[in-house]
Amino acid sequence: MLNHQDHTNGAEPRALLITGTVGVGKTSAADAVGGLLQEAGVPHAVMDLDRLCQAWPAPEGDPFNLGLLLRNLRALTANYRDAGVRRFVLAGVAESIAERDGYRAALGMPLQVCRLTADLPVVHGRLRRRHEADNDPGSLPWHLERADGLHRILDQAGVADFTVDTTRLPLPDVASAVLRTAGWA
Repeated sequence: MLNHQDHTNGAEPRALLITGTVGVGKTSAADAVGGLLQEAGVPHAVMDLDRLCQAWPAPEGDPFNLGLLLRNLRALTANYRDAGVRRFVLAGVAESIAERDGYRAALGMPLQVCRLTADLPVVHGRLRRRHEADNDPGSLPWHLERADGLHRILDQAGVADFTVDTTRLPLPDVASAVLRTAGWA
């Protein structure tokens, strides 16, 4: 059960970044967390950070368009705050402390980071099912390789405040664990 009193319109704005490797369930978990916040009547926004930087071509030296992402995040956060949003749930990747700091600066509020993990064979299975459903087998090898490499990067980066293992948890339990561990429940 969420502590509604902590999440009223007058509450200090806070943000939660759900990070992890490709295919671990960041976006699904963020959407489920948003559902729980909505059920509790908490003013919130859920943002898929991949959508905020989807532009081509990416600038030289910024292959994932992080600069554009941060500019868009700053603008959207201001708009959402003007609309009364006090909790921000982000799904995306922070590969370093510097990236985490960039997100926090763009948001202009405290940021907690939850890393979702799963056994890599489970992640690979999720990616295979996703690419099959999307009829996109051509990009599967890149995503499989990226999942492995990003998993290692995140192991070394130490950007997370806490971790939730999604290997065997159903999505509603993942969302509840994220909220509880973040102290938002």
